[in-house]
Amino acid sequence: MANLEEVATRAELDRMIVLLDEAMKSGAFGLSTGLYYPPARAAAPVEIVTLLHLVSDYGGLITAHLRDEGDDLIPSIEEALSFARTSGVPLVISHLKCAAPGVWGRSAKVLNLLDKAAAHQEIAFDVYPYDASSTMLMSDPLGTARRVVVSWSEPYPNKAGQDLADIASCWCCAPEEAARRLSPGGGIYYKMQEDDVRRIVTHPRSMIGSDGLPHDTHPHPRLWGTFPRVLGRYVRELKLLTLPQAVRKMTSLPAAVFGLEDRGVLKEGAMADLTIFDDNLVIDEATYDRPLQPSIGIRSVVVNGGLVWSNGAPTRAMTGRVLRHQASEKT
Repeated sequence: MANLEEVATRAELDRMIVLLDEAMKSGAFGLSTGLYYPPARAAAPVEIVTLLHLVSDYGGLITAHLRDEGDDLIPSIEEALSFARTSGVPLVISHLKCAAPGVWGRSAKVLNLLDKAAAHQEIAFDVYPYDASSTMLMSDPLGTARRVVVSWSEPYPNKAGQDLADIASCWCCAPEEAARRLSPGGGIYYKMQEDDVRRIVTHPRSMIGSDGLPHDTHPHPRLWGTFPRVLGRYVRELKLLTLPQAVRKMTSLPAAVFGLEDRGVLKEGAMADLTIFDDNLVIDEATYDRPLQPSIGIRSVVVNGGLVWSNGAPTRAMTGRVLRHQASEKT
């Protein structure tokens, strides 16, 4: 794109098609869109649908970071549903949430909308079990967040872990100006309600995903704590899910959604990807103040039959591999 603030020209779209075709032939699972973010905000629906028709030829899917997760959440979901329906590809909504006071408590309506749509098209979504999100520092989400913590800053690395409001006060400027000075950087945005998070986590269609950002100096605790938090807090303590339900959301369900054969299940001949944990002990230790704390209760982790974590420490075994979509040829 010569100009990210304008819609793509025909020549630019043709180039995207060539690149996407190369990616799909190489084993990509589909197309990921981030229409909320500045590089993609100007993308017109026709651009997305044109690309998705190619994805459909390969039996791929779309993972959609919605155009808006706040006041325009419902229209943004309807837009993503339309993209997938028009092109005939399955839709996966990335980290579904109600991220503004104007949509707090509307998770039931959102889930009902998705359930109705699922009668006519394939739909899934992931969620992380926290009431704060994390992304790049931008002025847009500041107004709807009750608190913002800097997770990293290139010009001011010593500000990681500090409240944006405190930094703005120290600099005698508005939070928006402080965010501009700190950029490029990232932030943790406290902008959801726990009741909505729980409702989405417990929905049968939801998958658990961390959306963790290893790049950040002071990351969101989801990077280290997402899955043990679900097992310890939502299963054992709150009893919102059974253990089999929670494990399915982390293993066989995402494997099925993304077409990962011989993954996410325990059976003879399948890939040996295993996490052995104590269900009476497992819990997250990472907090917003101390986000790099390892969880407890994880005995060992096996990847492709190789022991990669044991007795609270990595083994340095390198048994992971790139996962590729099975349909490498056009259908």
